[in-house]
Amino acid sequence: MPDLHEENLTREEARARSAAISVSHYQVHADLSDAAGENAATYPVETRIDLTYTPTHDDAGLSDYIFLDYIGASVESLSINGEPRPIDTHVGGARILLSGLSEGQNVVEIRSHSRFSRSGEGMHRFVDPSDGQVYLYTQYEPADCRRVFPVFEQPDIKARFRFAVTGPVTWQLRSNSPEVSRQTVSGHAAGLEGVGLVKVSFAETEPMSTYITTLLAGPYHLVSDQWRGSVPGGEPFSIDLALLCRRSLAEHLDAEELFTVTKQGLDFFHAEFAYPYPWGAGAHGRQKYDQVFVPEYNLGAMENPGLVTFTEAYVFDTAATQAQHETRANTILHEMAHMWFGDLVTMGWWDDLWLKESFADYMGAYGVDSATEFTTGWISFANSRKGWAYVQDQLPTTHPIVADITDLEAADQNFDGITYAKGAAVLKQLAAYAGQDSFRTAAQRYFARHAFGNATLQDFLSELEATTGKDMHTWAQAWLQTAGIPVLAAEIDDAGTLSVRQSGTDPTTGDPVARPHVTRVGLFTLDGTGALTRTASVPVEIPPDAPDGLTEVPGINLPQEEVPRLILPNDEDLTYAKLSLDPASVAAALSCPVGDPLARATVWAALWSMVRDAELTAARFVNAVTTLGLQIPEVSVASTLLRQADAATDRFAPASQRAELEAQLTSRLAEFIAAAEGSDVQRAAARTLASVSRRSPEQLDLIADLLDGNAADNGISGLDVDEELRWAFLQALAAHGRADAQMLDAELNSRTTARSRIAHRLALAARPDRKVKQAAFDQALTGTDAEGVELSNDHLSATVAGFCADPQGLTADFAEAYFESLTGVWEKMTQGQATRVIRGLFPGSQSLSPGQQPQKHPVAVLTRDWLAEHTAAPAALRRILVEEQDHLLRALSAQAGAA
Repeated sequence: MPDLHEENLTREEARARSAAISVSHYQVHADLSDAAGENAATYPVETRIDLTYTPTHDDAGLSDYIFLDYIGASVESLSINGEPRPIDTHVGGARILLSGLSEGQNVVEIRSHSRFSRSGEGMHRFVDPSDGQVYLYTQYEPADCRRVFPVFEQPDIKARFRFAVTGPVTWQLRSNSPEVSRQTVSGHAAGLEGVGLVKVSFAETEPMSTYITTLLAGPYHLVSDQWRGSVPGGEPFSIDLALLCRRSLAEHLDAEELFTVTKQGLDFFHAEFAYPYPWGAGAHGRQKYDQVFVPEYNLGAMENPGLVTFTEAYVFDTAATQAQHETRANTILHEMAHMWFGDLVTMGWWDDLWLKESFADYMGAYGVDSATEFTTGWISFANSRKGWAYVQDQLPTTHPIVADITDLEAADQNFDGITYAKGAAVLKQLAAYAGQDSFRTAAQRYFARHAFGNATLQDFLSELEATTGKDMHTWAQAWLQTAGIPVLAAEIDDAGTLSVRQSGTDPTTGDPVARPHVTRVGLFTLDGTGALTRTASVPVEIPPDAPDGLTEVPGINLPQEEVPRLILPNDEDLTYAKLSLDPASVAAALSCPVGDPLARATVWAALWSMVRDAELTAARFVNAVTTLGLQIPEVSVASTLLRQADAATDRFAPASQRAELEAQLTSRLAEFIAAAEGSDVQRAAARTLASVSRRSPEQLDLIADLLDGNAADNGISGLDVDEELRWAFLQALAAHGRADAQMLDAELNSRTTARSRIAHRLALAARPDRKVKQAAFDQALTGTDAEGVELSNDHLSATVAGFCADPQGLTADFAEAYFESLTGVWEKMTQGQATRVIRGLFPGSQSLSPGQQPQKHPVAVLTRDWLAEHTAAPAALRRILVEEQDHLLRALSAQAGAA
């Protein structure tokens, strides 16, 4: 018998269910009549499930093991084929037992109440502080649909869904499919004087997995448009487009740009995939594609077919850089790619999560580069996105792209740099290896063969083999089914022969990492302008079994004289590998600008890896960023480098050098802000100045002047000190005791928005007072504010971040209490909220004492001891601690090397 309170569904349980159960339809009605009422906590849900039960063996008791997943507030009734089942024996905190199913067709009917969420998991409820309006949206991946209605919460039990929502007549009520009927309901909406109710029914969906179903309700602002196009050789058709956001953000919704990118994406993917957009058809046959920007969102976006949700941070209500616009375009195309990769063809279980996320990450960058006005998509990918993968792939918890996911807790944590960014980088290498045309043809055949079904790695490899004629299994074994990051380094022997050496170690097994690479090796030398310019670039195929790991590179003649030169072993960023630059190349990159944008991004990514590997000191890196990095025209790269310089001073610089290095960094940022009038990089520098100034007091007077409107007195013009920057500056002042609660409250009262409330909470927790820190620590561990009210996801993160803003070292003695609290936090919070707290509060910013070994640092010892004493702790919790321990030891080792 299943444990009806167990939330962590295992892969084996899922396999047993899918072998015995298939679902034809769900019919779900959510009654949101009271959602706008003060302190609304729950809502009624009626669910009908039409399923087929097929016993898998002769054990007549097998049906007593079949269960639904449901994490709700209560279940009022449960019936199977019209026969009631007792609630006390059939319903637990996470599962509903379906005993006595008949072989063949069955109907399960459930009346229940579900909880509104404050964590962004399930149906999230948000009250807009600007106007008091209530907004609702759902977010499910990987397994939070069960918080809204009872389901078989696994991706391979697909079904058709008929949703209906009752809510205020003045609200937008939406789901995956278009509205097909609207019926007036008696009564009035709670909390909305004089507002009646309506029941909206939506068209039946195409077959889909539960985690991509969605509901939306609230007084959202709506803008509409239409796309018309076709697949190659097909008849033209139309898709209705919609953009929605909170009313208080409506003036900032740049619908024209958003619709332009959306239409460019639809043009691109229909040409690329040759399969018509398959979602959101209503009774009239017209399809829809809604894009909704929602508050307090845990993700960048989610690919619910027909109704894609995005973080409302993409509604730019403060000054936004070109890099932010490009990132938004990338996210729009990433989610659009999911309409095919993931939604149309879905992985059978979370082991093959890469079959959607790696592909969408790759297609997002590819689509932005190919179809939009943004020309730096691959540059941003090389410098920033792949950097996420490089960090993740060196952790002891790294895993193959095709991972071994045993349960839902593991699935939740595998939305990481391996599944997204490494997978995307490897697909870029696959396109180089197989050929872009063959890759495109394989994808088209894959969609046609597996539409509305589930697929595996083998299914995609079969299509690739059919289009390329190559053995893709050997390639897949090397790239997709092993972990660890390959390292490519240029080497020159005594005869002047240039070779590339491949090395690397799998952190999980200790095995060597050797993979096939199709790439280019470039030579860059100094030109007349003082920049390093490409003078040669040759294609190289690096076999995994090269003798001694060395592959000779013909066709490059190195300069004989001692002049600055750079050898780039992954020119054009075609493959996935960490680069170990030779000493002459490092010296050149630290002193001379690189002319080619993609090469420049690749080189800087290599330099940051060297800082993390203790091969390049934080001081040398920060010096290069403040001289060369600030001159980089691509703001996406410059912004990444500034964030890395911030981290370098905070974690990788020895304590003896840190204050001086932070003073150097903030001084240079101040100079640059004065010189770079109105540029995107000026704004990026101002953001970094605020961040570093939470630790360093050197530029607090300048920050105070900027807040007071005295920019001109400091020679600064063109910098919009808007709501975002004002609060960033106030947080820095608060951390040093130069902004008290009265000052912070006055700023909040002058303009109360969702952003300002979050920023205000962070600033209050940043104040240098022991009682303030204790209160913030307690609130983070309990997930409630000073009045005992549950903190939303964003407010919880703000509390944690404010606690950690601590230039006076007041939080140092909280470390033991942190480790004592871990098990309790994990048990009482959702996994998402607990992860925010445990990662956020981990005392990772530490200093190594003179002569101290990194492993002997007190926090390293506490972490090691906790892991040794809690071997039975949930694997997902242990993974967080193992990863934070590795980050800490890496930083301390870099400090030791620099000292």
